[in-house]
Amino acid sequence: MAADREIAGKIIEILKPMVPEGTEIVPDTDMGADLAIDSLKSMEILAQLEDTFDISIPINVLSEVRTVEDLAIQIEKLI
Repeated sequence: MAADREIAGKIIEILKPMVPEGTEIVPDTDMGADLAIDSLKSMEILAQLEDTFDISIPINVLSEVRTVEDLAIQIEKLI
């Protein structure tokens, strides 16, 4: 199942300031391996996503997320 492009785009915009400048972020980017998103950054991202999409994201959703697209799919389910 492909994620909504608009959702993925908003996620990418949230991620950009949290990774080194010039880092390419695409839907299949691995958030841990490629972006080095640690648990603290994950919580910051989660808070920003909740505000952006006006949703509540259960913490256990993060265990199901590896890529940007995985995250977009999870958010799409919650909207």
